Amino acid sequence: MAYTSRADLNYLGQLYLIGANRTPFLNMIGGLTGGGQTTPSFNFPITSPWALRAADQTTAVKSEDTSISDVTPLTVTRSQEYNTIQIMKYPYGVSFARESTHGEITGLNIAGGNNPVPDELVFQRTAALRQLAADIEFSFLQGTYVANNVPATVAKTRGIIAACVTNTVAGGNGALTVNMIKELLREMAASGAPFVNPVLFCNAYQKQALTALYGYAPEDRLVGGVDIQQIYTDFARLGVAYDPYMPIGTILIADMSVISPVFCPVDGQVILDQPVATTTALTGGFLYTQVGLNYGPKEYHGTLTGLAAA
Repeated sequence: MAYTSRADLNYLGQLYLIGANRTPFLNMIGGLTGGGQTTPSFNFPITSPWALRAADQTTAVKSEDTSISDVTPLTVTRSQEYNTIQIMKYPYGVSFARESTHGEITGLNIAGGNNPVPDELVFQRTAALRQLAADIEFSFLQGTYVANNVPATVAKTRGIIAACVTNTVAGGNGALTVNMIKELLREMAASGAPFVNPVLFCNAYQKQALTALYGYAPEDRLVGGVDIQQIYTDFARLGVAYDPYMPIGTILIADMSVISPVFCPVDGQVILDQPVATTTALTGGFLYTQVGLNYGPKEYHGTLTGLAAA
């Protein structure tokens, strides 16, 4: 595996993580703490949905004669929806020489400067954990389902966007409008969505579009601008969350009350930090997790797709 050696340089200066790294969806459903459910199997059930027939005033309304003779029972059928666990592995390693020479600094050196990375192994492990969280965020949102069939299969969990096949509104490459959001909410309501804790997730472009649609800035000589964090609707108060891992042309409304990560623990641990063998001059290991997404009833969520992104 690739490892950190003395060729990987160290510098003075405060550390800043750049690029997309927020994980609001994962944070809202319990993060990496194992707060979600666990399963002893790689495939796990999500729901066993059933539905009432369309309400009417004819099917069950009888005359006195037919009420005595009609003995045909009402039968309600059920089905099952499920998802799968995916294996995620993140090796990290530092040579003995690199770990022991943390005092070697390159670049601009200034007397009295503090070394921001006094322990290279800790830094690399922390970076691996941050990458793990980012990849899970992406998978839970945009994951494409691949069934877990045989050991050679790279199983992939189904993300919530792909699961939203019941309630979805096509944007037609047009700009986001209030009517699009209203239409999606009507579809969700017609599907029986309870709107317990709905949150709207969007990328930076659509977040600004939402603020432009719903924002109102009172006149002030000292303060300007708006930042929409909640939207009041006829069905619920929607939280609004910017998520850098949302597709640029998609908006998701997810009821967070029914969503959770699902872990298949190894020795009781949802994230295993496994050290490597010590037969080489290398210290390190790998992070390992088996995780999938339980998104609950798909009818409780909805998407706006194909929105203009410029």
